[in-house]
Amino acid sequence: MKPDVTAFFDNATNTISYVVRDPNGTACAIIDSVLDFDYASGRTDTRSADAVIAFVKENGLDCQWLLETHVHADHLSAAPYIQERLGGKIGIGDRIKIVQDTFGKVFNEGTEFQRDGSQFDQLFVEGDSFHIGQLRGDVLHTPGHTPACLTYVIGDAAFVGDTLFMPDFGTARCDFPGGSSDTLYDSVQKILALPDETRIFVGHDYKAPGRDDYAWETTVGEQKAANVHVGAGKTKEDFVQMRDSRDATLAMPKLIIPSLQVNMRAGQMPPADEQGDVFLKVPVNKI
Repeated sequence: MKPDVTAFFDNATNTISYVVRDPNGTACAIIDSVLDFDYASGRTDTRSADAVIAFVKENGLDCQWLLETHVHADHLSAAPYIQERLGGKIGIGDRIKIVQDTFGKVFNEGTEFQRDGSQFDQLFVEGDSFHIGQLRGDVLHTPGHTPACLTYVIGDAAFVGDTLFMPDFGTARCDFPGGSSDTLYDSVQKILALPDETRIFVGHDYKAPGRDDYAWETTVGEQKAANVHVGAGKTKEDFVQMRDSRDATLAMPKLIIPSLQVNMRAGQMPPADEQGDVFLKVPVNKI
């Protein structure tokens, strides 16, 4: 089946969120939603999520899933906010437990922070399937960027998160804790083994040099032929050398500190103190 896909581009974080709809009904899923966050003031805003919510309501859709491709390091998830207004189950990969354990230590979270993924409604593993109305979704475990990265294959569409970008931009960085360029190469091959006509929807776009417009849809065939990092038969050895060298030059994402603390909690803020105030921690020399 060919799902209807509507994209929402967030200029502040270059993130693309998706509403994926069963073409024969009203069921839909929302993938990688965004909660706006101004780091300088510490203030959140819901304009990006509200645009998605408005679209769902205006089209009379039934939100059944709020899917996360991974624990994002560059934006905060709006999944709980959307869930309160539209319903749906929040899902992520089972390896979230590894991410929670790693960053629970980095942020010095106490024993009250559960590291078992229980903040999410559904933990997916390789080979799991789910339904959006009559649409079947299949789960591929595609780690490398993070240990918990998933690709959701829904009908003829694959939502790859940060694993792959547009062919002229390449692939995700692998230098976060638990990341691996060797593992990412294998994950990409898993995606590229899908039929050539499979539509690929990426999680971010940064406009490669020479391209004027943002883009987020490509195909397996286009990636195999033209991806600047892994296309045209590039070897794992060459990819690992390129990826590791490139990652060593990259700065950390601007929102990594708040994003990790919120997203490892399924989009919830850390618990409020006795006065009802919420604080995010900034670990020094830890990331």
